[in-house]
Amino acid sequence: MSANPIVEQVESYLRDQAEAMTEPTATECLGCYVQRMLAAHGCNTTLRWARRFRDRRSPRATGLERRLEDLGGFCDCEIFLNGYQLARHLLVRNPATDELGAPAERPDCAGVRPTSTRPCSNWERRQRW
Repeated sequence: MSANPIVEQVESYLRDQAEAMTEPTATECLGCYVQRMLAAHGCNTTLRWARRFRDRRSPRATGLERRLEDLGGFCDCEIFLNGYQLARHLLVRNPATDELGAPAERPDCAGVRPTSTRPCSNWERRQRW
């Protein structure tokens, strides 16, 4: 038994809250989940969020890390720097520069089947030059 049960209760509550905040939604895709986690918690130079997604949604997808690394995604942020980008049909034109860019607010995830570790139609592979 702990010397301070209130501390244990608070720690348990905080663990539960952290768990709930970082849980993928029912039909959320890998790309939208990792993007959401990066916006909230940043990158720690690992595939922390991609692994969490896999562990929660498709634990048997053992090739996910290799597949992301093959795209140049050796950490969560590199998934988007080297592997995937927002699909062209979601980009908006900047009237001042006439260039296409990401919208101010990210679109809702287009969804995937529950065990998929692929990005939804909001994402497309980056072209390698």
